[in-house]
Amino acid sequence: MKTLTCTTPGTFEYSETEKPELKKDHAIIKIKRIGICGTDLHAFDGTQPFFNYPRVLGHELSGELVEADGAADFKIGEAVTFIPYFNCGECIACRMNKPNCCVKMQVCGVHVDGGMREYLQVPSRTLLHGEGLSYDELALVEPLAIGAHGVRRAGVQPGEFVLVIGAGPIGLGTMEFARIAGANVIALDINEDRLAFCKDKLKVTHVVNAIQPDVVQQLSDMTNGDMPTVVIDATGNQKAINNAINYMAHGARFVLIGLQKGDLIFNHPEFHKRESTLMSSRNATIEDFEHVIKSMKAGLVNPTNYITHQVKFEEIKDEFESWLDPKNGVIKAMVSVGL
Repeated sequence: MKTLTCTTPGTFEYSETEKPELKKDHAIIKIKRIGICGTDLHAFDGTQPFFNYPRVLGHELSGELVEADGAADFKIGEAVTFIPYFNCGECIACRMNKPNCCVKMQVCGVHVDGGMREYLQVPSRTLLHGEGLSYDELALVEPLAIGAHGVRRAGVQPGEFVLVIGAGPIGLGTMEFARIAGANVIALDINEDRLAFCKDKLKVTHVVNAIQPDVVQQLSDMTNGDMPTVVIDATGNQKAINNAINYMAHGARFVLIGLQKGDLIFNHPEFHKRESTLMSSRNATIEDFEHVIKSMKAGLVNPTNYITHQVKFEEIKDEFESWLDPKNGVIKAMVSVGL
């Protein structure tokens, strides 16, 4: 089978590798779609934490189930996606029903080789039914689940003002699921095109450009002087994260979905006087994946809004670097594999 490997930062190589042989309690998926996410871009760029090379990237995946063991509810030939976080099932996090932050976590395409190849073997317990969704839609379930999990971590309530910092794919999904939870959503970004996308495609009422000098005043005006009671960072940008304390209401919750390599540095008095709650949000759980699929089927989310670039598997090597350039307007690149 054809496989694409990120051998070193900035370098991809195609090769012929062996098709996997079915193992006990595993399933083999014929990959149909590969969504390109920030993790893949950062890995290629050499800025992704927890990463080693060489690595086969790709974890936003969908395909056809071609072989399976221990997957009684699934039929060969059906469209599927899967949860790409392979947990141990035994550690303290798994025992606390938090498999998304397993101590021995193996994320497909990050810690272990992923889906930039024609066939991929995964644990059968991670499979998810396609539920009539298209391959494009199924490949977008995972990134949307990241945002859904962050919203669930925040405990968003109807009527709350929720500020989402970063209008990339994860931030956009976070906005959608905050809206579904009944929140008044505010988008903050430095890219006017992304902010226009929020207004035009996602119907986000409030948008703010972070470069403007009066961000705090704008947020105060939008929230009737209260400031947002939930702030969610989806940038992984140290400056954005460190500044976010200034955007929080007293008693607010701050959720970090984005990940950066540096230290968190807050003004302690500003954080303390608000009695702020700080949370990280890692990956997602089956509840989040099911919530996303249900929301898609109900028409609450139109995942194809996100797809701005479509290429064939054979074109990834030549096209990938261009997706790093903000001028190209990439929100989600979707790769088709095979016919």
